[in-house]
Amino acid sequence: MDALSHQCVVNHAGQGMLTTVWQIERLSGSAGDFHQRDLPDVITPSVWWFDVDHSAVALGSSQPISDIDAAACAQAGIDIVRRRSGGGAVLLEPGDVVWVDVLIPAGHRQWRADVSSSAWWLGEAWRSALSSLGMPGLSVHTASIRHTERSRRICFAGVGGGEVMLGDRKVVGISQRRVRAGARFQCAYYQQWRPSTHELVFGSSGPRADELLDLVAPVSAPAAAVREAFEHALNSLG
Repeated sequence: MDALSHQCVVNHAGQGMLTTVWQIERLSGSAGDFHQRDLPDVITPSVWWFDVDHSAVALGSSQPISDIDAAACAQAGIDIVRRRSGGGAVLLEPGDVVWVDVLIPAGHRQWRADVSSSAWWLGEAWRSALSSLGMPGLSVHTASIRHTERSRRICFAGVGGGEVMLGDRKVVGISQRRVRAGARFQCAYYQQWRPSTHELVFGSSGPRADELLDLVAPVSAPAAAVREAFEHALNSLG
């Protein structure tokens, strides 16, 4: 696994010398390795950018493998991995999806005990970042979780707290894993949305490609510009 890292220091005006130091890492490797990455015993505010080097479908922590066509995935060279956060499957293809984890310790200024609202601040950071890059009309979902008949199987078919929407289409998906020491928010957005590949992954019992066309609003801005804008948005929110 290849890695680059740097720090981003956030100063909170009106609070003396109080600062948030975001540990920024960018890693390249397999989706399986990334999802098995352990949380540190002591969580510090961190941003982990992941560049997957091989196609994979990431199942939710309790999602049955029968939700996908494992044989079709194997034939297409798509790895099957399991993440430690809940929700439906996410297809991770190099160049098509941008994936970033954001970690905060319990007690951080953005920590919320209420799970339903705990990602709202993060969604606002994403909305601000993408809006600054010419993607207007975005909203952060702050209502109750919205399930659909497909959302048990496909992450981007439902809507949870903090996720970023463009009308009825999802832009940024967010899942989270919470432990005593803090929270790990797993975020993803698509640069290219390929319903035909999703149809292959979910097999004959899954949705057809034409049923998936309007689930997602892809982000056209270059990934490097999004990284810079998102880190700037974190600076603004603290």
